[in-house]
Amino acid sequence: MMTRPKAYLSRSEVARLFQVSPITVARWAEQGKLPYEVTLGGQRRYPREGTLAILGEITGRAEDARRNQRARRKPRSPGGAGT
Repeated sequence: MMTRPKAYLSRSEVARLFQVSPITVARWAEQGKLPYEVTLGGQRRYPREGTLAILGEITGRAEDARRNQRARRKPRSPGGAGT
């Protein structure tokens, strides 16, 4: 039997995905940067799909920035600085 992935992630799981501290995740949630729902016990849970979509956007923008930075670099002369 196949298990379905969890619909919600914990703060520490989101922190691992984004490679930040759990406190940063809580701050982002308070600032409205991450969607979340509050459990009956008062804990935040982050919807898997929404969180992964945001991660994909950030990753895509970072890759675009790296590509643009490489394109702007001037090619070096093959002989080095003295030629």
